[in-house]
Amino acid sequence: MSARMFKKVLVANRGEIALRVIRACQELGVKTVAVYSEADASAPHVREADEAVLVGPPPSNQSYLVGERLIEVAKRVGAEAIHPGYGFLSERAWFARAVREAGLVFIGPPAEAIEAMGSKTAARQLAIAAGVPVVPGNAEGVKDADEAIAIAEAYGFPVLLKAAAGGGGKGMRVVRQRAELADALASARREALNAFGDDAVYVEKYIEGPRHVEIQVLADQHGNVLHLGERECSVQRRHQKMIEEAPSVAVTPELRARMGATAVAAAKAAGYVNAGTCEFLLDRDGQYYFLEMNTRIQVEHPVTELVMGIDLVQWQIRVAAGEVLPFDQRDLVPRGWAIECRITSEDPSNGFLPSTGRVEYLHLPSGPGVRWDGGIEAGSDVGLHYDPMLAKLIVHAPTRPLAIARMRRALHELTIDGIETSRNFHLRVMDDPEFQSGDISIQWLEQRLSSLTAPTTDRETLTLAAIAAALVAHEERTAGRVAPAVENNSGSPAMRTDVPSGWAVLARREGLRTS
Repeated sequence: MSARMFKKVLVANRGEIALRVIRACQELGVKTVAVYSEADASAPHVREADEAVLVGPPPSNQSYLVGERLIEVAKRVGAEAIHPGYGFLSERAWFARAVREAGLVFIGPPAEAIEAMGSKTAARQLAIAAGVPVVPGNAEGVKDADEAIAIAEAYGFPVLLKAAAGGGGKGMRVVRQRAELADALASARREALNAFGDDAVYVEKYIEGPRHVEIQVLADQHGNVLHLGERECSVQRRHQKMIEEAPSVAVTPELRARMGATAVAAAKAAGYVNAGTCEFLLDRDGQYYFLEMNTRIQVEHPVTELVMGIDLVQWQIRVAAGEVLPFDQRDLVPRGWAIECRITSEDPSNGFLPSTGRVEYLHLPSGPGVRWDGGIEAGSDVGLHYDPMLAKLIVHAPTRPLAIARMRRALHELTIDGIETSRNFHLRVMDDPEFQSGDISIQWLEQRLSSLTAPTTDRETLTLAAIAAALVAHEERTAGRVAPAVENNSGSPAMRTDVPSGWAVLARREGLRTS
């Protein structure tokens, strides 16, 4: 019997990923239901969906995280399935189970697979049983500092303390000496408890200077499990990814095949279905170690889509509807190079402090090989209720140098006025010789951060900007495109002052302050 596609899907998320899911559904002929908090009443994802339902006030624990309310809305509007996106409820096994028990389809892995991979310690045990290489360490949370010290001395310092129940750098500490371990363990436990409600922490050997490389997997309900190559995710700040690319300069076709087979083995051991990602550390000798499995679509999935030519979000929906994957492993070969920059509402020159306000002006890049996955528009209000990521800028080109050049061009075209963003930081990374050579590790960005975030107000930049602005103003005058006049109180014409000058627009693009 052939699979029957859903008629209506509820999108249990917000921002750019909600829009991404809505667009995938539209191309499949599936109607969509958006949910939104009071803070997101005018958000683009609300407007683009076929229906939209208010689910609560701005705090996520009163809106997007209230799973019972989302399920009730889905049933009330006649949705057959729920897509959780990433973040929020996407990796909550209880939510996946509750969706299933309500007679709906969870567009993601089974609750049992989420449970199997949701705990780092449980995932390590499962990986070891499946013959998947892991970083040397203990399989369970330590009881106390004495046990942690004994394990650390057995493996040798430095070691890494990691929260068993979560990721994103929470509850994680590098310990280089025995005397530091007790305090670091207490601190990691407090942070883990606050972040995940679980203070379990385990110890593993700290790998010096590794890369963070992940493998995308896709599995259907009929036993087919495939990998879609790797993503390089080593450009990180405080364990948060900022730039991703596919493929990786450090991965040969032979290594890709081995890492891919390892990821497939891990997915099969967990009984995995749908899209997921296995994360690895890759050391300088080409040895790789399994870290964890993310049981959801990743933020960085577009780079894989571009080099593989496969719409992962559509296949999430197709798989959940029961379709069989129509391709096999031999078909999945990366073509070209893709790079993604996460554009966030943060001020890199001020310690990446969050920036809030209204998007007064937005100019998006375009042209060959440029993709914008965004959740904002001119007039959008950016607050502190949610993650600071505004959008993802992604490019694809035949080679890595051409992809870097394309990303640089796209970043120069991008203008977001009204709030501080990470745009200029990303431009500097694209210009960095070490990044261009691919000689990076997960520590690289932290080591280069001060030079990549220093203010850009040198005299040469100001001079070039002033010259360029004068040329722009001259072209506008000669083309007759001067700012229109308005009448003042006396009835005589007066020049408008609310139109940004060429200098102001250019200065914004160059990251300079105009007031």
